[in-house]
Amino acid sequence: MNRQQIITIVVAFLIVDAIVVAWFFLRQEQDISPAVTTTETLVIEDGEVVGTVEEVEEEPAEPVEQGIEVPPEEQPQEISSNTVTKEITITDGTRHSVPLDEILGGGPPKDGIPSIDDPKFVSPSQADFITDEEPGIAVSLNGIDRFYPYQILVWHEIVNDTFNGQRALVTYCPLCLSGIVFDPLVNGERVEFGTSGKLWQSNLVMYDRKTDSYWSQVLGESIVGEMTGTQLEVLPSDVTRFGEWRAQFPNGQVLSRDTGATRFYGRDPYGDYYTTPGTYFPVRNQDNRLKDKDFVLGIVEGNQAKAYYPPAIKQRGEVVDSFAGKTIVARYDADLDVVRLFEKKSDGTEKRINPFPNFWFSWVAAHPETQLYK
Repeated sequence: MNRQQIITIVVAFLIVDAIVVAWFFLRQEQDISPAVTTTETLVIEDGEVVGTVEEVEEEPAEPVEQGIEVPPEEQPQEISSNTVTKEITITDGTRHSVPLDEILGGGPPKDGIPSIDDPKFVSPSQADFITDEEPGIAVSLNGIDRFYPYQILVWHEIVNDTFNGQRALVTYCPLCLSGIVFDPLVNGERVEFGTSGKLWQSNLVMYDRKTDSYWSQVLGESIVGEMTGTQLEVLPSDVTRFGEWRAQFPNGQVLSRDTGATRFYGRDPYGDYYTTPGTYFPVRNQDNRLKDKDFVLGIVEGNQAKAYYPPAIKQRGEVVDSFAGKTIVARYDADLDVVRLFEKKSDGTEKRINPFPNFWFSWVAAHPETQLYK
């Protein structure tokens, strides 16, 4: 091999090496390149996303001649004073209203904590597996009174139930002591929900079985996916003890241990978590106005939030408060040993407000600017 051939081979190797190195660094740059993000502001009316601000405020495409009546659907829309707007982010095509890195795995995979989709019930007299002191969620809907013991919910977290044809989503997050009942309306259809295996601010993240969107229990709204920004209506319920509930509803129904799953019902896997300091998962905000695991009733009006501390209401019996331009009546019900909230109208009538009951740390993590009555 002569000198010229050797030079040619060396040059060829150098060129190939340069190409490989350039490809490697280009690939590395692509791998670490930032995600593509954009934002948009949604307009939400009665829990439903009606479009972006631009879409809602859009003028008719063509000028309208004077004297010609324009159908309502073609008229320009305006954002009313009671409409909520929310800015969301779109990251690589995924819509979300909370930072994606704040959504953490809770341990079990999707549906690893199985929802109860075919709930069975027994009479209060047959529910000998519950003591009078045990807590649970009490729901009265469409003429049916039901009690969902926490000793069962702690192993399932979600019950997809029906009350005389009306679906109800019964949810419980043991990490936040939050028992909340929702109307599971998604895109005009009432559907089942399941556990996602994820947590946001140490709180249950659910998914709906129609769009696979993620929903935060403490916010009562979708936080990731197609339904982002959509809110679920909270249905009336109380967190009370079985003894008080049974005395009021002797003909009611109690969720049975016949769930289709084998679990250690009656044994709480969280032990003394509820009464000891600290959380298992990080939260982004803390507030020392109450202890982290003090129990509160939270409400939201527009973009404002407020929590009511039940012991303060119980001590007074009834409190009349002002919040977000409305008159709020907080009243203690001694028969059920619960506090209920109402909005007092100008004509003197009252409309029940269905709050988000949970630990203080959970509420303030979701609503850092919350007001507090204590």
